Amino acid sequence: MVLRSTLGLGLLLLALASTTAVAADGTSPLQIVVSKDKQSLVVYDGDTVVATSKVSSGKRGHETPTGIFSILEKRRYHESNIYSNAPMPFMQRLTWSGIALHASNSVPSYPASHGCVRLPNAFAKSLYKMTERGLHVVISDRQIAPQPVSHSFLFQPSEPEPQLLSDATLRPAMSQIPSGNVEVAMSEPAVTAPTSPVARADDDREPIRILITRRGARELNLDVQAALNSLGFDAGVPDGALGSRSIAAIRAFELAEGREPKGRVTPELVDALFKKANLPPPANGQLLVRRDFTPLFEAPVTITEPEIALGAHFYQFQDIDATTGKGNWFSLSLDNVVPKSMKTRLGIALDDDALAYNAATRVLDRIQMTAELREQVEDVLAPGSSLTVSDMGLGPETGRGTDFVTITHPAKG
Repeated sequence: MVLRSTLGLGLLLLALASTTAVAADGTSPLQIVVSKDKQSLVVYDGDTVVATSKVSSGKRGHETPTGIFSILEKRRYHESNIYSNAPMPFMQRLTWSGIALHASNSVPSYPASHGCVRLPNAFAKSLYKMTERGLHVVISDRQIAPQPVSHSFLFQPSEPEPQLLSDATLRPAMSQIPSGNVEVAMSEPAVTAPTSPVARADDDREPIRILITRRGARELNLDVQAALNSLGFDAGVPDGALGSRSIAAIRAFELAEGREPKGRVTPELVDALFKKANLPPPANGQLLVRRDFTPLFEAPVTITEPEIALGAHFYQFQDIDATTGKGNWFSLSLDNVVPKSMKTRLGIALDDDALAYNAATRVLDRIQMTAELREQVEDVLAPGSSLTVSDMGLGPETGRGTDFVTITHPAKG
């Protein structure tokens, strides 16, 4: 059933009720898009409109931030700990600093809140039933909508290994089966249909969150620590933070090379260290993966034409075909102006244009990774997984108990 924003409120609420089960069982991942310009909220299944509502975002001086968020917490009743215990029914938290979707008696279709996104009471209650933690919410100044996107860079699930099993009865090879769940490949011989490409033991796994961004000091420090360790200078476990152990290792390397022991990461140090370790120059991009609000793995990638901003692009994966094992991606491109200080640090000379033709696919042409990294990502890809491409790094709102939170900086009018 395809609903358009012109439908009446009665049909809207019916649509909300009818899609609740779909969202709850995870078969059709939804996403929410909020437009500050239109003071509207749209729920999408792929590029299909599921429901719409008016909203009220933050007023002047308390503007609602724009960017890519996830629902971090849900509470049927919550009170603000900032604004005099103001009630926030059907609260769906987007940041731990206080931004949320919630019900309100006052939704005047213009910015009136202290930063949250206010929803009409009836709609907020119905929306609350549709969502779960981790569902993406994209907030943009202008009205945007997901579009189908196809590109060779976009990940697809890896095909499962063929089952090397006979038709003999299988049973646990143990004298006693412990209490609790025991995963067994087969319990008795049976004649079954051929296994489809998507039949996997972990089909019910959680979706992953992928961020591709510019490398910063943390990622360079990781490389330096790993290089020092490879040469026998003990920098400790690489974590991107230069503590006393890492600084001592840098100084020891500098002394061994006849250099002044400064204990700092400089371009000269990196060049000398990487040449000594027979390593290529550090990459300029990083791919990071999280699952269930927890870091999973990360690795370097290469960004070509680094003088051009990446922009802010969001992609969501869903609708795996039972025959081919391949799924569909849908993209959104947000306006983002990289701050001047960041441009200088990263060497960015040209802004991205989110309105340019094929902006969401052209940026993918510029990202290169190893086959091993691609395989690692595709091994854990699941329906509802997402990819964010941004210049903005991890950002202050990304931390423990979050997905990747990308705050954008639209051009000032």
